[in-house]
Amino acid sequence: MNIHEYQAKEVLKGFGAPVAKGVAITQLSEANAAIAALPGPVWVVKSQIHAGGRGKGTFKELGKDAKGGVRVSFSAEEALANVNEMLGKTLVTKQTGPAGKQVNRLYIEDGANIERELYLSILVDRENGKTSFVASTEGGMDIETVAEETPELIHTIGITASKGCTTQDAERIADAYKLTGSARDQGIELFKTLYEAFTSKDMSLLEINPLIVTKENDIQVLDAKVSFDSNALFRHPDILEYRDITEEDEKEIEASKFDLAYIALDGEIGCMVNGAGLAMATMDIIKMYGAEPANFLDVGGGATTEKVTAAFKIITSDPKVKGILVNIFGGIMRCDVIAQGVVQAVKDVGLDVPLVVRLEGTKVNEGKAIINESGLNVIAADDLDDAAQKIVKAVKG
Repeated sequence: MNIHEYQAKEVLKGFGAPVAKGVAITQLSEANAAIAALPGPVWVVKSQIHAGGRGKGTFKELGKDAKGGVRVSFSAEEALANVNEMLGKTLVTKQTGPAGKQVNRLYIEDGANIERELYLSILVDRENGKTSFVASTEGGMDIETVAEETPELIHTIGITASKGCTTQDAERIADAYKLTGSARDQGIELFKTLYEAFTSKDMSLLEINPLIVTKENDIQVLDAKVSFDSNALFRHPDILEYRDITEEDEKEIEASKFDLAYIALDGEIGCMVNGAGLAMATMDIIKMYGAEPANFLDVGGGATTEKVTAAFKIITSDPKVKGILVNIFGGIMRCDVIAQGVVQAVKDVGLDVPLVVRLEGTKVNEGKAIINESGLNVIAADDLDDAAQKIVKAVKG
């Protein structure tokens, strides 16, 4: 689960991290009071959407020449003008896609006296089986570009779980940033604090870009992006309250009601598969044959007819879908249950696109019989390769 920047800063502030004073607003009528609550003389107006690249983004309604989604304002009047120009508009960034996202919240923050910008993130590092800090002196930049062009400027410091982030670990991170004096002392304490926040709140990603050193040689969290492990949210009802469903795909919201693993993509072939590995393989082979998957959808091993019906309805509700591939390898999941769900879903919502079904495994003969006797216009497939070729051919004509 993702949260907004201002919410991430609330969480980090609760652990003692240094963040600037700021006020979040959702209505224009709140702008004057929010601006007046901050000392100035610099105010930063930040769009709050679940996507990166806000500063370099453009608003659809304002044209490409307009300023981006993060704006520095040097007077209260300029801050108010920026609020009026940004709130309710559609911001397009590299991560939103061309459709963009409507800005329903703004965060107005006190300006900072910046001397240096640093990059910091904490993530689960599967290569070394640890939670790791990723540190770079090149903050404020696209970290992927830094990694590609100057990889020597990126430092990875793995943390041993049984010990936590020790003072020695924090000193290594401070050394990577070449911190000195008060900034070094503050940084060492901050890194330990951030690790505590990451582990105790079951975060999957904590990214601060930039982490700044001020001209007074103090450390401050200037931006914050936090994602949480959705499987651990039952332990954190306080975090769950931060969920903003207006930032989520409607189909993904519907899928979560049925405990379906669903992620919307930009392709034209809808996929319904059991098992994450098989779902990934299905998406890969669709791409190999020249098409694009419209979604990742894992119905899981214990799906019911109702759950499969819901999954099928979610796929068909996507206007981009030009064909559907059902690929089931029955182990725990029974092929007849899948077949019953598909038949029921087609009866409920109809079928206006080609449908390819590949069934194999537990109760496969019963499943095939249900499909064959349903009267549906279904293209049968013998294996995954055959299924992928047939659905791509059907969609591409």
